[in-house]
Amino acid sequence: MTFPLVTMVAVFLLLPMANAVYYAFVDFNGFDPNPPWIWVANFTELAQDPDVWDAFKNNVVWIVIGTSAPIVIGLGLAMLVWNVRRGNVFYRIAFFLPFVLPQVAVGVVWGWIYEPSRGWLNRVLEAVGLGSLAKGWLGDPDTALYAVLGTAIWATVGFVFVIFLSALRNVDMDLVDAARLDGANGFQRLIHIVIPQIMPVFLMVTTITLLGGFSVFDIIFVMTGGGPAGATEVLGTYAYSSAFQLNRISYGTTLALVITVISVPFAVWMNRLQRKLSLQGMGA
Repeated sequence: MTFPLVTMVAVFLLLPMANAVYYAFVDFNGFDPNPPWIWVANFTELAQDPDVWDAFKNNVVWIVIGTSAPIVIGLGLAMLVWNVRRGNVFYRIAFFLPFVLPQVAVGVVWGWIYEPSRGWLNRVLEAVGLGSLAKGWLGDPDTALYAVLGTAIWATVGFVFVIFLSALRNVDMDLVDAARLDGANGFQRLIHIVIPQIMPVFLMVTTITLLGGFSVFDIIFVMTGGGPAGATEVLGTYAYSSAFQLNRISYGTTLALVITVISVPFAVWMNRLQRKLSLQGMGA
């Protein structure tokens, strides 16, 4: 019964992974059928490449802000809608809609919003008397990464909101009411009563958003392509440009393997922690 699943895993996961490992130890340019072996030269070059470290720093910024912001905003919205009965379905659809839109479409539309001369953002700033803040958001190295991050957060918050709202349905309200009678304020009830009961779901959402920070590519590629001047370059876009624009297939593959090696331990650790808490009966 497991044979079809094992076959799919072998064909679509194990074989491509083995192929990627092979390319990491050769110098393949996309044309040579017998690329020469260079062993760890790709890894050595990667460790000494300043562009890799700059891209990694951008990944770290993306992971920190791109993980924390959707969770904080999504949980806050879920708490606001938690006890709302009228219009509940409307709120869920409205907040979730950006998440189901294609990332390419989201990037293109937000690129128009950030456009310096006719973009909605600058026009709104000028309309409210803040025209001095208007700028080319995607063309300024100081703001480009955060502008793209804002787009990604907008597109992710809906997913986090819906997951947290579903988890809140199973929170024991007797404990919440008891804490309220004991004088606990809203923040204290959230930290000590609500979050411990939805902790496995909280960790699941954190894992998904965190891994998205390691593997982010499409939204940056569509909006900036890694520019300007590498200000939005991350490991994913740098691997793509190395492999398919510079024809350095092996070097790009090595970068992709490094992304995997970095992200997998986080995923395994978070998954084990989530299972542990679920078995202890802490979850919703």
